Amino acid sequence: MMNLWIDVDRYENTLIARLKGELDSNTAVFLRRELEQQLSDWNIQHLVLNFQDLTFMDSTGLGVILGRYKQVKQRDGELVICATSTTIDKMLRLSGMYKIIPIKTSEEEALQVVGVM
Repeated sequence: MMNLWIDVDRYENTLIARLKGELDSNTAVFLRRELEQQLSDWNIQHLVLNFQDLTFMDSTGLGVILGRYKQVKQRDGELVICATSTTIDKMLRLSGMYKIIPIKTSEEEALQVVGVM
C-alpha cells in the first residue's frame, strides 16, 4: 500500500512537489520516478520540495533527494526544501543536507531562493 502522496504545481521553470505521508524504501521509487518524469516532461530547472505533511523519512528518502539535487544541478538549477517538521529537520541536519541544499521555513521563502517570487 502506498503511504505517500505527491501534489505538484509548476511556476515558470520551477516544480513544486508537496509530499504527504511517508518517504521510505516502499515509496522512494515512486517519488523518484514521478519527479524524474515531471522534471524532464516540463523542462524544469528548479525543484522545491515541500515537506509540511511528510510524517516520516528514512535514508532511502535522502537518496532520492540527493539524486534530484544532482538532476537539477545539471540544469544549472536549484533544489530547495521547505516546511519541514522537527523530526525531518533533525534528520536533514544530521545527514549533512543543510550543507548543500537550502532549507527554508515556508514555500514562499523557497520560491524566493529560485527567483520565482
